[in-house]
Amino acid sequence: MPFDTGGTMISAAAAARPPSYARARAVARYDGLMRDLVHDLKFRDDLNARGLMGRWLTEAGRELLSGADLIVPVPLSRARLLSRRYNQAALLSGEVARLTGIEHAPLALERTRKTAPQVGLSRSERRENVKGAFAVPVRWRGRVTGRSVVVVDDVITTGATVDAAARALLKAGAARVDVLALALVADAALVPE
Repeated sequence: MPFDTGGTMISAAAAARPPSYARARAVARYDGLMRDLVHDLKFRDDLNARGLMGRWLTEAGRELLSGADLIVPVPLSRARLLSRRYNQAALLSGEVARLTGIEHAPLALERTRKTAPQVGLSRSERRENVKGAFAVPVRWRGRVTGRSVVVVDDVITTGATVDAAARALLKAGAARVDVLALALVADAALVPE
């Protein structure tokens, strides 16, 4: 939901198509200044606000983080990581881990294949694009099994990416997966059906 009613909330989209993750929280709507800040982090190598963003995430995700065992960023493909030089979700999740003392597990989830950029894809195309694109490496399965995991990403647009990540973690034995993001696309009209 793009707003807080003060109690337990569920969006109509989540009720119609329940995600694999249990709960999701975002710091702000993906528009205006927040959109500019995300773009600065993601595309302009501007890391100056990452400490502030980490504090925002920690505050917005307080409820999710209170029972978390692991913090896991959404991974980039190797090609995208090489071109961007860093994973913005890993930077954000590292800040949250530093502030909370929760174990940071940036290698607990990997991309199993390259995916097309999600920009411009419809909801169904986004789901198909990331379907089966993540896995927990064998060496991490023991540390994921039975644990409560918070997945961190920069933006939730339709939820397809974080849902695919949550599916992989649950398949590997995670007890629970929650999602924490810097921004949420709250205007459904911005994503084609």
